Amino acid sequence: MIAHRGASAAHPENTLAAFRGAARLGADAVELDVRRTADGAAMVHHDALIPGVGAMVEHTEASLRRRAPWVPTLSEALAACAGMWVDIDVKNSPADPDWDPEDALLAAVLAAMAAGRGGAVLVTSFNPGTIARARSLAPNLPTGRLVDEGAAPFPALAEAGQAGHAALLPHAASLAGDSAFDLAEEAHRAGMLLMAWTVDDPGEGRRLAAAGVDGIITNRPDTLRQALGLPEP
Repeated sequence: MIAHRGASAAHPENTLAAFRGAARLGADAVELDVRRTADGAAMVHHDALIPGVGAMVEHTEASLRRRAPWVPTLSEALAACAGMWVDIDVKNSPADPDWDPEDALLAAVLAAMAAGRGGAVLVTSFNPGTIARARSLAPNLPTGRLVDEGAAPFPALAEAGQAGHAALLPHAASLAGDSAFDLAEEAHRAGMLLMAWTVDDPGEGRRLAAAGVDGIITNRPDTLRQALGLPEP
């Protein structure tokens, strides 16, 4: 049970409150998004732009501390996720103002992990080049390939397996019908985990779990736990 941007149905997403709340609501893991600042710090926010502030990459960490104090650093977020493993989605899209073909953000991500993260971490990205570079910088680091909504997951699974990634993370809509079972079976045959995003519907959660999906990313970990008949935390 992976809390999407923390327990984001109960708390503002990607905040320390959402991460701490995820544990209370029974999440096994937290998914969060990381972007870079003008001075290279790794901070947790989904969109490249912060309303009323502008592009994150145009502000230093100190500036964002003043103007958007609810946005945590990656180090703070990892500390708030103590007891859970963490899926770090590294944002690096050519369509965003913080696009960086050199993937400089990865150095800050790895430094934050090394500075005090004792639990397990999975580094993921929609950008295949970014996670390939993460593997080159830290060959033993578990990595995962995020698949865009509407993209075919089976070719992505083959590519991810060839690249040595530990997991494939497709959108739940691409796992309709028997495809969820077939993809889970193929992923497991390749030694990979399959995790679907983002699922809040109890019936859909039960269907995907029965199909063999290893992880469900959800805004409502408590609702999904109850739907799957798991004990309360």
